[in-house]
Amino acid sequence: MTALRSIGLWLLPWLAFGCHAAEPAAVSCAEPKGQVAQLLCTDAELQALDLRLNQVYQAAQAKAKDGLVTRLRSEQRGWLKGRAECWKAVGQPVWLTASWTVSTVRDCSLAITQQRIAELQAVWALLDAVTEFYQCQNNPANEVVLQLFSSEPATIRLERGDSTRTLWRVTGVAEPMYEGQNVSLQWQGDQLQLNWFNIHTGQNELLQCQKQPSGNHSP
Repeated sequence: MTALRSIGLWLLPWLAFGCHAAEPAAVSCAEPKGQVAQLLCTDAELQALDLRLNQVYQAAQAKAKDGLVTRLRSEQRGWLKGRAECWKAVGQPVWLTASWTVSTVRDCSLAITQQRIAELQAVWALLDAVTEFYQCQNNPANEVVLQLFSSEPATIRLERGDSTRTLWRVTGVAEPMYEGQNVSLQWQGDQLQLNWFNIHTGQNELLQCQKQPSGNHSP
């Protein structure tokens, strides 16, 4: 098990670094420090992706108001520090979500940057979303609301009660499956199976949820 997993990389909402200065903390490519910085200054694909991240971050910042601007900058700084940890991804699996793994510094850097772009697009509604409502355990009060974004990777903003989570699509599975912080979901036919970890009780809830018509949901 790599050290990245031991610090819970897949649980961190924000991770990155950047030669193109995804605003805060630019890196000078004249003297890049660390494997990730060197990649960002020499790898054309990663440079292009980092530039895209910068554009998306600027779009999110334009929508942020008042204290949210400070919060966004703070989150981005934490993310920048986190992506630098990709140097640990050398020849062994690194978990970005519960089952999404990478095993090279480059793959880690690329995947985390893609993940962050998709997260910003979803959290700040930079893309149009399809909204779906689900009733779980045949209980009208146990409702889940999904906003589905056609990002890369595809992303979902999930609302349940007073909690909101971001989930990313996992590749390599037959049925659509998404994972995020302490939550995963998978469609099985017209039903949604939701695995929800309750941080207060330490228990997993396995919920079976049925899609509801758009006008037939709890207020």
